[in-house]
Amino acid sequence: MNAVATPVAVHRPLAAEESARADFYALLSRIFQAAPDGELLTAIAASEPISGGDPRLEKAWQDLILASSAMDPDAALDEYEALFGGVGKSTVSLYAGFYAGAMAIDHPRVRIRADLAGLGLAPRSTHEPEDYIPGLFDAMRVLVAGGAGRGAATVEEQRRFFQSHLEPAIERFMKALAGAEKANYYRRVGALAAAFLAIETESFELD
Repeated sequence: MNAVATPVAVHRPLAAEESARADFYALLSRIFQAAPDGELLTAIAASEPISGGDPRLEKAWQDLILASSAMDPDAALDEYEALFGGVGKSTVSLYAGFYAGAMAIDHPRVRIRADLAGLGLAPRSTHEPEDYIPGLFDAMRVLVAGGAGRGAATVEEQRRFFQSHLEPAIERFMKALAGAEKANYYRRVGALAAAFLAIETESFELD
């Protein structure tokens, strides 16, 4: 009796630019989800500078490398908790609905939930609402790079998700972070995120 072969999805390797985009989304998801530990700080500090690309991103990445080389993990944890933690209202909200909800007919979580289901993506965490910004960054990582048995999404699918769920919130989120009195290391993180997401915004408008 011949065994029936299980179909295997074969995906094309990512171009270097797409791989870099996915890496940035992965980093932003991780570093906004929790304070960087010693391993992550060391890895960033040892990273190579970016050259030959967008000057905004080059400078922001170099500034984060320098900040990571000087940052202590305990201090990073204290800063993270001061900015994003605490009981009740945090200094800087990590939820897109806080920044975009007033501009929407329905709450962003309703639309994000529907779009994630339509794209075959489950929320990264069952403990956080769908508009959790680190979760949105992770969803973009999967759309760019593929993962969990699926290939990368089309540029149009990436654009639609980004413009629907990240773009309405990111400018106000970055301004809140940049203006937070307790932000030190995370001001550099925010500058990197702002530079990268500005490039993403411009690219999606041109494609």
